[in-house]
Amino acid sequence: IICSTAYLLDGIEFVAFLKNFNSMKFCDVMMVTFKILPAGASWTMILPADIREQLLTHPDRADLLEVILDLGRFPEARFVEGKTEILRKEPITREDLVSAEEAVGEFGADNRAGIANTLHRISCMRNRRGKIVGLTCRVGRAVTGHVDMIRDMMEDTESLLFLGRPGVGKTTVIREIARVLSDDLGKRVVIVDTSNEIGGDGDVPHPAIGGARRMQVVDPSKQHRTMIEAVENHMPQIVIVDEIGTEEEALACRTIAERGVQLIGTAHGQILENLIKNPTLCDLVGGVHTVTLGDEEARLRGTQKSVLERKAPATFPVLIEMRERTHWVNHRVEESVDAVLSGRRPTVQVRTRDAEDHFKIKVEDQMYDLETNVGGGGRSLRDLEADAAFGTSSKQDDPYSWAQKLGAVPDKDALEEYVTSGWSYG
Repeated sequence: IICSTAYLLDGIEFVAFLKNFNSMKFCDVMMVTFKILPAGASWTMILPADIREQLLTHPDRADLLEVILDLGRFPEARFVEGKTEILRKEPITREDLVSAEEAVGEFGADNRAGIANTLHRISCMRNRRGKIVGLTCRVGRAVTGHVDMIRDMMEDTESLLFLGRPGVGKTTVIREIARVLSDDLGKRVVIVDTSNEIGGDGDVPHPAIGGARRMQVVDPSKQHRTMIEAVENHMPQIVIVDEIGTEEEALACRTIAERGVQLIGTAHGQILENLIKNPTLCDLVGGVHTVTLGDEEARLRGTQKSVLERKAPATFPVLIEMRERTHWVNHRVEESVDAVLSGRRPTVQVRTRDAEDHFKIKVEDQMYDLETNVGGGGRSLRDLEADAAFGTSSKQDDPYSWAQKLGAVPDKDALEEYVTSGWSYG
């Protein structure tokens, strides 16, 4: 009789008897004990044993977001709702990090690594000599149901950009969108997967992306070339890109859109104004430039002679602010950008899950709400805009007056402008 232990998924133990069919003798039975681990347990094998055992039995393991291992500091677990917990009273040692590095294997040029056939992501911090001094172990989950928030938009052919803070679920959403578009709607979908976060690590993509094809990026700094290659070589109807963050990638997005290919992408930010003010990414929403009006036109508009206007059609005609996982704000980009630059409050479509029936999606047209808290931090959009130091105060009646000063305050004068607006520092 042979006894062994195998690790599967989800928290209980049972004993299975597997018969040796090569000989029909009862004594040739193997007794195998299966210990079923929580979902995501595979990546925990890189952790020190005492931390691993604590996590595998933790009552909130289903809500685990990431584990932080920093040299000389206590290991820390972070959960979805913002809760943090110290995992042991002894700090992380150099031996802990070396052991984890050996278990993970080679990190990429972006200091990220994955675990084959999973969606988990391991990221490292290095010192000036290139030695690893910290690890962020992010739990990846294939969650379904998010696409219900925009199910009615799935058959549209307009390009779509998701905007949200890190951790709000942008990658999870586009992963499910890739599956729905390829499997349910039969579209030719190609994912440009910068760090294998959408399709998982390894050469065979994770089943969560369905029939979508995945192109891995050899060098993250050359993601824009892979985006163009996807269009030129593989005839996609839809290209999906995560974390658009450079000017070259923004230009590649415009090039792809002009070739008639639908784009679905994500970018970091809180609200639409973040993109308008970002010189690197503002081309995604059409860009901004200064126009000098004639005297008569300025008088008719009731504005100064120099005004800000959208420079070109938006690369992404539709933008969704992911305020929370169940609270999305849908912009018609060109209308919203034009309204903001002229100092008006745009009309947007707010999509939320019903508090009582989570399968029901509420869709309402509303004026853009600057008083909504962002990220559960108790800070409103009005507060965020005041912090941008464009010479406005949250006490002012016009929440979009910052747009009239966009680019007008030099860096050296920004602090003085900030103080004269009624804000203090120090």
